[in-house]
Amino acid sequence: SSTRPYPYDEDPIGGLVIEDIDGDGRMLMMRIPDPNGNWKKHPDEPRLMIRRDPDEVGGEYYRILPEGRFDEPFDPAILQIQPRKEGLDLNRNFPSNWRQEYEQHGAGPYPTSEPEVRAIVDFIVNHPNITGGVTFHTWSGVLLRPYSHQPDDHFPAEDLWTYQKIGAKGTEITGYPNISVYHDFKYHPKEYISGVFDDWMYDHMGVFAWTVEIWSPQRQAGITEYKFIDWYREHPVEDDLKLLRWSDEVLGGKGYVDWYEFEHPQLGKVELGGWDALYAWRNPPPEFLEKEVALFPDWLVWHLLISPKLELYEAKAEPLSEGVYKVRLVVQNTGWLPTYITKKALEKKVVRGVIATIELPAGATLRSGKPREELGQLEGRAYKPSAASVWNTDPTDDRAKVEWVVHAPQGGIVRLVARHERAGMVRVELQLQ
Repeated sequence: SSTRPYPYDEDPIGGLVIEDIDGDGRMLMMRIPDPNGNWKKHPDEPRLMIRRDPDEVGGEYYRILPEGRFDEPFDPAILQIQPRKEGLDLNRNFPSNWRQEYEQHGAGPYPTSEPEVRAIVDFIVNHPNITGGVTFHTWSGVLLRPYSHQPDDHFPAEDLWTYQKIGAKGTEITGYPNISVYHDFKYHPKEYISGVFDDWMYDHMGVFAWTVEIWSPQRQAGITEYKFIDWYREHPVEDDLKLLRWSDEVLGGKGYVDWYEFEHPQLGKVELGGWDALYAWRNPPPEFLEKEVALFPDWLVWHLLISPKLELYEAKAEPLSEGVYKVRLVVQNTGWLPTYITKKALEKKVVRGVIATIELPAGATLRSGKPREELGQLEGRAYKPSAASVWNTDPTDDRAKVEWVVHAPQGGIVRLVARHERAGMVRVELQLQ
């Protein structure tokens, strides 16, 4: 994720260094004969490697490792993978529920220790008009929402319902399923991740945020009903055959490479082949990239369109007596989301309500009211019931009013401003006459 050394500056010693050892521009896998290996050839499709049965002995078996060379000291009896020198994951470095290295590998020495993460956090904190967030990763073909570290019953109910509605729209537009990370995308059933972008955006900033994992080779191959992370632990061999057929028929054999002999400088004769993961898995192949990313602009624009929007409902100045006027301003939120966006934002007190100000003409004074009035938050339509009934009411909690009495012997123009850091600004001028 990051390019700087972590957790130590020194180069690791020993182990397999993944690299393109035959210079063909690909990093594939190495198939090494080993009587105690975990893998054997599929009986009907020898390109495909499948696991030995638990009680199986006496066959032709292989050990499979990434393509690469072994750093010194090298011992052919002990084949291990060298730890990554760049072991820091930027998406574990955000402040929300950040955990130290002993609890979560790769999280960095402290929250926002990394300049990339700090720049993102600083920008978002200093732009309070941001009403949502979407970050794009690869791969899995899924829309991920918080929480990563705790179950859904920790949400305010209204926020969970709204997250689910936003996710359902995302699925409708993109075809990607929408799921909870904690419930459906754990790397291990007994472990969880934290310090991630979307958790921080929701839990600290109080806005709805998502992580999109672009691209699903499985779905491209016609595998639709599968658990995203669980699939890599256990899946039927029929899925592998579907993927191999997809590589042959759609990718022209470039995804899964047939095994070929190679004289390894340390291991001797091995075979290179298998999945070209960087081409077929990590990202959409170049010829698929534009089509895949084209799924998302409509959903991103939809995120903008549901934002709160402060608009003018009414503004007028009414004479009460000679040189005395009642000035009235009513504003409304015409957006789907409330001005505060989430109940979590209210809980954390991270968003201010609507502020209304009045600027008087020369020689005028206020008889009642204050130059700056706090009008509170305005509701949207997101948290309203979805069905009309005698138990449901629809008050005008999306509106707020403020009134002033102004003494302006010479008349003139009053300037009214209503603003909300997440819903925008309304300006209006009224003539006192």
